[in-house]
Amino acid sequence: MNNLLVLPLVFVLHLGVGMGITHAQSGASGDNRLEILKTARLLGGRGFDRLKEDVILKHKNSLIYCDSAHFYGQENLAKLFGRVKIVDQEDPIVVTSLYAEYDGNTQLAKLRNKVVFTNDGTVLYTDFLDYDRSTGEANYFNKGKVVDSTNVLTSEKGLYQTQLAKITFTENVVLDNPDYDMRSNILYYYTETKIAETEGITNVESTEGNKLNAKRGSFYDTENKLFKFYDGDVETETSKVYGEILMYDELNQYYEAIENVSIYNKEREIEVFGHEGKYWEESQYSKVYGNALVRKYFEQDTLFMIADTLISQDSEDPDQRFLLAFPNMRMIKSELAGRSDSMSYRYADSTIYLFGDPVMWNNRSQITADSIRILIANQDIDRALLRGNAFAITKDTVTNYNQIKGRKMTGYFIDGDMSKLDVEGNGESLYFALENDTTLRGINKLLCGRIIMHFANNQVSKISHTLKPEASFTPPHMIKDDQKALKGFSWREDERPSMSIINDWRTPKIREEDTFNFFDQPDVQLSYPDNDEIQKSLDDPIP
Repeated sequence: MNNLLVLPLVFVLHLGVGMGITHAQSGASGDNRLEILKTARLLGGRGFDRLKEDVILKHKNSLIYCDSAHFYGQENLAKLFGRVKIVDQEDPIVVTSLYAEYDGNTQLAKLRNKVVFTNDGTVLYTDFLDYDRSTGEANYFNKGKVVDSTNVLTSEKGLYQTQLAKITFTENVVLDNPDYDMRSNILYYYTETKIAETEGITNVESTEGNKLNAKRGSFYDTENKLFKFYDGDVETETSKVYGEILMYDELNQYYEAIENVSIYNKEREIEVFGHEGKYWEESQYSKVYGNALVRKYFEQDTLFMIADTLISQDSEDPDQRFLLAFPNMRMIKSELAGRSDSMSYRYADSTIYLFGDPVMWNNRSQITADSIRILIANQDIDRALLRGNAFAITKDTVTNYNQIKGRKMTGYFIDGDMSKLDVEGNGESLYFALENDTTLRGINKLLCGRIIMHFANNQVSKISHTLKPEASFTPPHMIKDDQKALKGFSWREDERPSMSIINDWRTPKIREEDTFNFFDQPDVQLSYPDNDEIQKSLDDPIP
């Protein structure tokens, strides 16, 4: 073509577009047509037009702004340069970048360098974003950050589904808000409700230092401060709570856990297990139901206690601290074992109260009464106070049963072994006298207002009394079967709890302590040299 013909044609195109005349495309049809609304200059090129300065394009309900563009009319495609801005005129979505490619046929915008994607109050920042306008999905794949009125979320990859108001974050996900820092590898965030859901290992740390962890994902209502963790635990300065399903209401400082529940009080060194548990952090009050188990950790051993329901109250005031267990309570501590319908442990006086047909065993001794109080001193049993129908039985080396009963009784212990029994009120005793601990010499029977029985090596060593006793001695050949037991005698060894019974009732789930935690991973990242630094190192002479 003659150059004289080209110049007028370029001049006409430039004049027409600058005045806002639409440039029609032969390669597109219908509503998919990508249109030029405005440009200061339009230059023809090989297969595309060059739009220079104040460029405005239109596609469907979106306006596209940029400093310059390569416009491929046949392919219905545009490459956009400098201050790119895509504005949806129907939806509140605006996206900006320094470079983009827009395909009118697929409605796919590939945006690069300083990309900002805004949808109402949610803003996404990245350098690599593919935005499919046909589905409303924006996908970034080389780090991105989302900011709204409540949270800041970052990850390596992300998919923003605007029609679902949902963003899927993957790889090194971090959710920051003023109260918590949450980390995971997969996180679903709902932009309207501000709810976050995760999969797999999830770790959270609060500004107060509390730690929340989950192995099988979580649910987090970031505005209402409601957590749900699957296979999760919450650890504070004073306690640690675990459950297969663990719920935490931060505003009310309330925990609720289901299945394989454990609540551990670090200060009191007491741990409660069960099927379902509730814990009020501010009042330090907890309830655990369903095959509940208590472990009270002492320096040398552990007190085990089981019941259907356990209630614990902790407090700075010792008078307000207690533990309740009911019904069908059973307990073990070293050689001490017991059972009753209900139990109360008061921390202020280190006393265990047993009610409802209580029975206690210690080595070869058994005590029963209407109610029993056990005083703990130096982490071991010190005294047992029996009130109402008190009855004590001690089995000797040849399976005889030494017995003592009365209205009330006090048992004294040394190093966990019974050392003395003091009976007051209608005291009766029946004692099998042995020679060399093997040969029966006869039965001593005593009735007295007060009787004191002393023990050595778990055997009766001496019996003393006050007031006017009625005593009798029956030699072996004159002993009849009905003379071997006091009225009310009942040896209940078959009811004695064992560790096998405790473990069958509930064996706490063993959890791995050294599991992966995102907060344990180093934040240091190695930086790679850019091309100029590499070239400089190549050009510098070797020293």
